[in-house]
Amino acid sequence: MQDFRSVADVVAAEIAAGRIGPGERMPTQREFARRHAIANSTAVRVYQELARRGLTVGQVGRGTFVTDEPGTPAPAPALSEPADSRVDLELNHPVVPEQAGLLAAGLAELVRPDHLESVLRPVGPAGTPAAREAAADVLTRGRWRPDPERILFAGNGRQAISAAVAALTRPGARLGVEELTYPVLKAIAARLGVTLVPLAMDEDGLIPEAVEEAHRVDPLHAVYVQPALHNPLSLTMPARRLDHLADVLLTQGIHAIEDTVWAFLRDDLPPPLAARAAERTVLVDSLSKRLSPGLSLGFAVAPADLAGRVAGALRSGGWTPMRFPLEAMVRWQADGTVDTLVRAKRREIGARQEIAHRHLGDFRTRSDPFSCYRWWELPAPWRADTFVAAAARHGIAVTPAAAFSAGRHRGPHAIRLGLASPTREVLSRALATLAGLARSTPDELAGD
Repeated sequence: MQDFRSVADVVAAEIAAGRIGPGERMPTQREFARRHAIANSTAVRVYQELARRGLTVGQVGRGTFVTDEPGTPAPAPALSEPADSRVDLELNHPVVPEQAGLLAAGLAELVRPDHLESVLRPVGPAGTPAAREAAADVLTRGRWRPDPERILFAGNGRQAISAAVAALTRPGARLGVEELTYPVLKAIAARLGVTLVPLAMDEDGLIPEAVEEAHRVDPLHAVYVQPALHNPLSLTMPARRLDHLADVLLTQGIHAIEDTVWAFLRDDLPPPLAARAAERTVLVDSLSKRLSPGLSLGFAVAPADLAGRVAGALRSGGWTPMRFPLEAMVRWQADGTVDTLVRAKRREIGARQEIAHRHLGDFRTRSDPFSCYRWWELPAPWRADTFVAAAARHGIAVTPAAAFSAGRHRGPHAIRLGLASPTREVLSRALATLAGLARSTPDELAGD
């Protein structure tokens, strides 16, 4: 069976050459399959791949069209499922060898018959007093510890973000975001009918003056920001930038959604935005990156006047947590498992960053020693879409810059590499392959 990516490559080349123009309607998937002598199921995957690359967009009841600005990614389902590839450098699931044994020890008591019945009972977004205290300890950063009474729980981090966006905005609202942002946030905004407003960044992250200017032009309902180990650039805001941003939020009366899901990987961070503009900030985080991707739990630390709205959004969205992970977290925090795994994952990420530097040190990349990501500005003549396609032909899934672009432009010719999911050996081989691709040219590969 013909690989769907190679068919998508052909269509992408036609679009790049202008032979299929912006706004042109694509044939139906059935007709496309007939023209290319492929199965209907393969045609479906081709269309999904073209949309993932930002080359086409589907319109309900009308069909599929080439985007006006090829490279602008579809809003969903961005990075929502593992890539169909032998080596996945898109998603990041930090895992360490000792993880399963440590987690199993904390679960032993929970599965005893005398405890299991209570552990499986329903629970609301406020969780339990013990869970709120444990969550406050998990989220503590330096001298800042959130008020346990302000902590709400979701099924996972994405649901916590969804609830915060739903609570702070409405359909048609304007949500400010960093110009390169978390792709899932784009899908959430599209689902809720919220307009994203890209905001300029520099080496210290989101520029506060950009927030002020956007709010002056047309008021923002809220701002979504990743101050610690930003995805995809791995930037971390220094204390002075956080202070400046907090001043803008307080002066302009703007709410912020502060995503700190990767902050646990650094132990030298200043107190979060939620400590500086507490009445204006909903902090969201997740347990899965710290512990295990298969046992998820989301956190939302909301100011008192917003807690009811966030809790209501969690209920109406069906995003309330299961009781089991709450009870497990209480035990893992109490017995030191959380701290042990956090330290182990910091060491592991440091080792993986060394692998990445060894293979990619001659290229223009950026990251943080404790980040799970590496941002790679590709050498000419490579474009992000052609490099993603070339990597896929070698069985490696990477993410183009367009997936993170909050505006209509396609973003730089760059890709994001996720370093956490494969084994170290597989990661090293994959990065060596990608480095070899980057030292060649698309024309050279086409002649192979």
